[in-house]
Amino acid sequence: QDPWEWCQAEAGEVQAGHQEELSRQQERHYRLLSELQALVKALPSSCQQRLSYTTLSDLALALLDGTVFEIVQGLLEIQHLTEKNLYSQRLKLHSEHRGLKQELFHRHKEAQQCCRPHNLPILRAAQQREMEAVEQRIREEQRMMDEKIVLELDQKVIDQQSTLEKAGVSGFYITTNPQELTLQMNLLELIRKLQQKESESEKAFS
Repeated sequence: QDPWEWCQAEAGEVQAGHQEELSRQQERHYRLLSELQALVKALPSSCQQRLSYTTLSDLALALLDGTVFEIVQGLLEIQHLTEKNLYSQRLKLHSEHRGLKQELFHRHKEAQQCCRPHNLPILRAAQQREMEAVEQRIREEQRMMDEKIVLELDQKVIDQQSTLEKAGVSGFYITTNPQELTLQMNLLELIRKLQQKESESEKAFS
């Protein structure tokens, strides 16, 4: 066979393979876009208006190779672990505070039982001040814990925004705008639901 003909044949096969792959990608893009459009219908109308055809088409493109699904899965797992951990910390603090108050109450009760009657008003006043100081400390520690929780969760949102922006997912960038955050949450929900559908269909075919 003529080397030139052989080269042409090889090039033709490569091109055909490339076309086939392109066609597969286009089909997958169309299917993902159709599924996204169907999922969007379940969202509130105000959100639907924000999710234009272009946004959904761009999102479908970003989801083509499945990497974004994995990224979102990882981000959501981190978020759930963080929330669980923070909730445990708050419960632990609450338990410590309850124990502290109970211990103080018992100590005060014992002191009152041992106290001479004429000294009781002075003792009670001192105990009242001590209890108020402890309650103030508890309130302060709870406030600090709540602030810590909010900050950590905010940071997780920023991490998600940044990661998905770098992954080229339409609609994601670092913002604190409530409307944009709602949109991003809806986009995340769409990706998650689409991922579920994808894995279900894979199971059905396997």
